[in-house]
Amino acid sequence: MTKNKVIVVGAGMVGAAMAIKLAQQGKAVRIIEKKLINPQQVLSSDQVDIRVSAINRFSEKLLDELGAMPLLKQSRLAPYQQLEAFERGGDNLLFDCADINTTHLGHLIENNLIQASLWQQFEQYNIGVIEQAAPITSIEQTSDAITLVYGEQTYTADLVIAADGGQSQLRAKANIGITGWQYQQHCMGVLIKLDAPQQVKTWQQFTPTGPLAFLPMQAPYANLIWYDDANTLQSFKGLNPLQLKTHIVKKFPELAGDFTVLKHAVFPLARQHANKYSQGRLVLVGDAAHTINPLAGQGVNLGFQDVVALAQVLLSADDIGCPLKLNEYEKSRRKANLLMMSMMDACYFGFSNQIAPLKWARSQFLKIANNTGPVKNWVLKYAISGELN
Repeated sequence: MTKNKVIVVGAGMVGAAMAIKLAQQGKAVRIIEKKLINPQQVLSSDQVDIRVSAINRFSEKLLDELGAMPLLKQSRLAPYQQLEAFERGGDNLLFDCADINTTHLGHLIENNLIQASLWQQFEQYNIGVIEQAAPITSIEQTSDAITLVYGEQTYTADLVIAADGGQSQLRAKANIGITGWQYQQHCMGVLIKLDAPQQVKTWQQFTPTGPLAFLPMQAPYANLIWYDDANTLQSFKGLNPLQLKTHIVKKFPELAGDFTVLKHAVFPLARQHANKYSQGRLVLVGDAAHTINPLAGQGVNLGFQDVVALAQVLLSADDIGCPLKLNEYEKSRRKANLLMMSMMDACYFGFSNQIAPLKWARSQFLKIANNTGPVKNWVLKYAISGELN
């Protein structure tokens, strides 16, 4: 058996990053993915993806180390310098990169561009991608190997990394339970073309029916996020762009210019956390281990932090599938992931409640937070770096 042979299942943003990170350590890596993509075609396309992530400085550094950031800088990405949270007619909390002496807080980048820029690195590191659309049949483990069975196809490795998303087949097949819940609200993403110069501030407005957000992509594009009752948003699915624009104008604060609706999508919201991050020689990363309220776009950043933590643990491992080593990874990540999940839920539930004492407390919190420099800057540094110190 080849030493340090790794199989990564799922080649989205986190899975692709994980594969490259381990290949850079000299490990033999293969990927199993449902559907192959042509990364050059994606990167050169003028079709804008409605799915976008707020990549923080930690994730930027990782993408740079993996060779993806130079490609992204040649494509569509938009740095943002300010982040504002506010209530309609109420107080606001503004984070500014100038407060911590940095040029920007992060970048808004389309998900498919991040994925494609990572896939472009596979050939350089001899990472083979196996297209396997069939569901996994079973997982078989011995003391020194793990085998994935897809019908008549089998794949054996020292370590399997499940990066196959929130509905992870591998997690289910390994009988790893999850805790969590479905949020009562749904979320609608709306891709717009904005008649305005490049915007550098992303904002979130909290309303009684849920948050509204503006994500400035590379001009002239932007993304609007609308949280609301599931039935309300589902009723918008069949609207044409002009009809939907009418609802947006009524609901959202005034934007920087006139806009055209290009596309929209509605999806449910769920929080879930795996009861454990590994089972024998199988380990979970990204959404397979934890899904978070997308309120501040931190989901993929948490996944990239998983990548760095797991790679660090495996760097000096004689046996990369050793359960004790995988437990070290879980210890380094579970508390941090849980903290961010809890912070997002506190914002989500705390600001979507109209109980009078809570409204007063929110107002006081925003006033104090916005005028307490050291505390605000600590929160800001944690948000962009993922580090508590």
